[in-house]
Amino acid sequence: MDESIKIMNLRDTPELIPEAAAWFAAKWGIPREEYEASMRESAESRAPVPQWFAVTDARGKITAGAGIIENDFHNRKDLSPNLCALFVEKQHRRRGIAGALLDFARESMRRAGIPKLYLVTEHTSFYERYGWRHTAVATGDDGVKMRVYEAAC
Repeated sequence: MDESIKIMNLRDTPELIPEAAAWFAAKWGIPREEYEASMRESAESRAPVPQWFAVTDARGKITAGAGIIENDFHNRKDLSPNLCALFVEKQHRRRGIAGALLDFARESMRRAGIPKLYLVTEHTSFYERYGWRHTAVATGDDGVKMRVYEAAC
């Protein structure tokens, strides 16, 4: 990964929350206010969940991000917490950023005493490269079947 890339926990950089909330909203089509509320909850409560991460380039521009929430809109409430909203800007892909961000999130959960992290996806091979294991199938709130992955923290 490029050394000018910086991964940060938004609870440690709350001044970045409005920009990060707008960035995530633009990527995923969920209202900015929902992201911002979750990010502020993370910064204020300091509980293990939720947490939000942003990756910035040398100019301080957000190039990637991910979050950890209790449930990523699926029926398997027992598989928690969930990594969510992982996104890397197209021009920054294939540089190790996603893997570094996944590792950073897992380490954050490990330090918080969380033994396992889950995620839901429609991808079939991406997460295996980073040590995640397909473990179940969940149904999204929209009725779509999704693969559930888990990884030790």
